[in-house]
Amino acid sequence: MSEIVVVPHTHWDREWYEPFQRFRLRLVALLDEVLQRMERDQDYHFTLDGQLACVDDYLEVRPENRGRIAKLVESGRLAVGPWQILLDEFLCSGETIVRNLELGMARADELGGAMPVGYLPDMFGHTAQMPQILRLAGLEHACVYRGVPSSVVTDAFAWVAPDGTAVRTQYLPAGGYGNGAHLFEAPDQLARRAKQFTATMRKWHGPVGPLLAMYGTDHSAPVAGLPAMVTELGARMDTLSGYILAIEDFGDLPPVAGELRSHARANILPGVISIRPHLKQAMGRAERMVERYAEPLAALWSKDWPGRFLDMAWWRLVDASGHDSITGCGVDETAQQVAARIAEAEHLGQAVRDMVTAELARNVPTGGTLVVNPTPAARRGVVLVDVPGYDQLEDAAGLGVHSQPLIQQPTLLLDERMDPATALTFVHGTELYGQQITGWGIDGDTLVFTVAPVSEAAFDVDEVRKHIAGLTRVRIEAEPRRTVAALVEVPPLGHAAIRPTQADLPRPAAAFVRRKENVLDNGLVKVTVEEDGTLTVTSADGVTVRGAGRIVEGGDVGDTYNFAPPESDLFVEYPATVDVEPMSSGPLVGELLVRRVYHWPEMTKDEGAEFLPGVRRKGAERVRVDTWVELRADEPFVRLHVEFDNRSDDHRVRLHVPLPEPATSSFAEGQFAVVERGLTAEGGCGETPLPTFPASSWVAAGGAAVLLEHVTEYELTGDELALTLLRSVGYLSRNRNPLRPEPAGPQLPTPAAQSRGLRSVSMAIMPYVDATEGRWPSVTPWKKVAAAAEVFRHELVVVPGTGDASLPLPQPAAGLSVSGDGVVMTSLRRRDGSKELRMLALGDTRAVVEGDFTQARRADLRGRPGEPLEVTDGSLTLPMRAWEIATVQLS
Repeated sequence: MSEIVVVPHTHWDREWYEPFQRFRLRLVALLDEVLQRMERDQDYHFTLDGQLACVDDYLEVRPENRGRIAKLVESGRLAVGPWQILLDEFLCSGETIVRNLELGMARADELGGAMPVGYLPDMFGHTAQMPQILRLAGLEHACVYRGVPSSVVTDAFAWVAPDGTAVRTQYLPAGGYGNGAHLFEAPDQLARRAKQFTATMRKWHGPVGPLLAMYGTDHSAPVAGLPAMVTELGARMDTLSGYILAIEDFGDLPPVAGELRSHARANILPGVISIRPHLKQAMGRAERMVERYAEPLAALWSKDWPGRFLDMAWWRLVDASGHDSITGCGVDETAQQVAARIAEAEHLGQAVRDMVTAELARNVPTGGTLVVNPTPAARRGVVLVDVPGYDQLEDAAGLGVHSQPLIQQPTLLLDERMDPATALTFVHGTELYGQQITGWGIDGDTLVFTVAPVSEAAFDVDEVRKHIAGLTRVRIEAEPRRTVAALVEVPPLGHAAIRPTQADLPRPAAAFVRRKENVLDNGLVKVTVEEDGTLTVTSADGVTVRGAGRIVEGGDVGDTYNFAPPESDLFVEYPATVDVEPMSSGPLVGELLVRRVYHWPEMTKDEGAEFLPGVRRKGAERVRVDTWVELRADEPFVRLHVEFDNRSDDHRVRLHVPLPEPATSSFAEGQFAVVERGLTAEGGCGETPLPTFPASSWVAAGGAAVLLEHVTEYELTGDELALTLLRSVGYLSRNRNPLRPEPAGPQLPTPAAQSRGLRSVSMAIMPYVDATEGRWPSVTPWKKVAAAAEVFRHELVVVPGTGDASLPLPQPAAGLSVSGDGVVMTSLRRRDGSKELRMLALGDTRAVVEGDFTQARRADLRGRPGEPLEVTDGSLTLPMRAWEIATVQLS
């Protein structure tokens, strides 16, 4: 067998330092050349970067070449897939990772089959559950470059997921996916370079067995005459999967457990987590809309499955998840295009959600309100509803619903001198000013209209026109209405309805909110706004977080890839002024507005030679940071909404949460796992290892949990959690980044990455009992924090009733219940005539699924059916091991 196996390939960044369509022009030229060479030389092999996006983008321009590509794939000489796109694993949800793999493998099957290797060549680190994800999709091999720890001293290891699932993983040392790129640069030096390559790779691979030479790099085409040069070397050419699958004896591979985020072997560029935060925020919002609202509600309550709309939403989410896309480390034009895709995905999800809830709302009488629960457990939560007058509220059982007046809406919409004939042109059927006409009359010289959101009154504009002669004014009066908070109970993934009533009915007990000066308390948690604007948060069991919400602003002379502090920094953490204004005082919602004024430097100045680390000088940018502190009935956490107008450049803004107890490790949720991380990060390659990490829906340490609305960068300092609200820089990559010796890309200006303008972010603080001093051996704390995050991230949906006013309120209806200690639902959809449910277990447990089904079976991540499961009276009990991802199909 040949000592060197050459794998020609290209690493194709779909968009990066140029926007997508500019890169595509080069892609088409490259693949035209590759196809011609492969068809001329039957020994030619090529690996197309593990992502079908390259093929799809090419075939959209060259559809006539589909057959040529399929023939090469079927022959085994052209390797495509298994991914649809090479993603960033930490900046999308676990479900987006699954759909990416699902789409890529399905598309590859249409062309002859996917490469059976989870190729992950350039991701900025790897998530803990990737081995399980790959195995559940039928893949037994992975291939990685970045993030591998220093403990790995061979070019292959067993990568083990938290549940114990392992995959054989090919590591790409000594140059990554371009470790063989230099071999053929000088044809007269083939023997010498092959000898050097062999000596280097034998240190990793061992004394026997073929050596993998990845011949290719970013956006590269193979050199002319490659097959002849490979033959001259005494090597052979193959695809990546051809090399891996030809290995007959894998031997005893050293195990590596969990996520791969070490800086020891390569840069992992962790600053991408916090740059262009609007992209991360939008991605989280769009994923929740599609995953947790549109798909589950349509699966349970829609007559027709809107599959095409949901497919389009998923395509856009997957496209946005690219490792140079959602990361924000491209030029501004690239970021704009990514933002547009994410927005379209959210709009598609909203359209499906609204279609489903509109169907349900037709069974709720006009004047009533439909409330829909997107979570698989029964909920009692606060919603905002518009009601007429000052009536009480009741549910379908005739019981009272707790309510709290919040906003009295204006009743006088217009009162001014004008020709009434002009006002009649504002009328469209029975609509006027966005409402429906309930009546009209004349008051002296004034034509008076009354309007309401809904009206069944007849209206004839021609009749009005007969009576307007001599009138000189027009007044439009709306029915008195108010916005109220209501505490509503809703079944799991189901719906309930409420409506106004004149009766004063009995109501159930609740953990009501009370306000006294700058203190909010609901019996489950108490929050006090201190004189400096920070918060003291105390749980019912006595755990106290002091000084939460402190804002710290400092300089950043890094780039979109890496944070870097100025040589002479100036931190601003104490406000010049603090004001507290009460907004709501309970009993369902209590809210305080904390206004803090800071003086932030305008920018970080470069000193001396161009692009050297700068210094920070006191500036005159007066910035008001508004923090809405909200406490709701029955919730064990305090909601925060932080908003400010960023008018400074080259800086970082973080929100600090001191811990009740010092901690040496943090726990962060993300991508089907909860990952424990310490106070440091492993270095070694040159990039300074900063202990900043991503968290998806929550992060916890030392008795303080922070619930998050999107992937957020955090750092555990030992006695505090610091969460990045904003990181502003002006370059894609700096050639001289103080914390990274080599450029990560071209030094191009990215003025939009300064993120000037309004910045707003929501999160919540939840004290918890950390009796095990930072270590959580049981699922109990995780269960409580995960359950709180589920509530915080998934608001109840409120829709006005549109049915006949004489209809009774429909009885509450449950969709599907998922329960069990530490069991989390991640997906629910229709698939091939079944409802497909995906769950994660946070510990050894039993999942209990209850609903309208009589049969169940397991399935893999591609939807292929597995073993049947026992169902009794619409209930399925499924034992699950810790961190198992389970997919079941219900029919």
